[in-house]
Amino acid sequence: IYVTTDLKTEMIRQIKFKKYSATGDMPAYQIRSPSSGLPPGVVMAVSPGAMHCPPQNAEEVTRKREVRLMKNREAARECRKKKKEYVKCLENRVAVLENQNKTLIEELKALKDIYCHKQE
Repeated sequence: IYVTTDLKTEMIRQIKFKKYSATGDMPAYQIRSPSSGLPPGVVMAVSPGAMHCPPQNAEEVTRKREVRLMKNREAARECRKKKKEYVKCLENRVAVLENQNKTLIEELKALKDIYCHKQE
């Protein structure tokens, strides 16, 4: 459903939130749909903070977006770094296990040779 900004503003004015404490630590919200505009069963929800905050100017919105993008980039960089370290650790473990497996196979062959020679 696509909603224009004017319709969103009107819907925000009409939607009423009632705060109930479901678990005591996390608030739950009951949303009541306005009587006009939306088909039955369709509800439009907004965060409670959006209803009480005055509109922000474009510069502040842009600044907040830039800060959010910078934090996201940094988090992504850190995630890639951790993933590289994890993959490197797994590669080292694979190498160690391959060497161990090779040693065990050689030991098994030696023991089989000894056992076979004893029976002859």
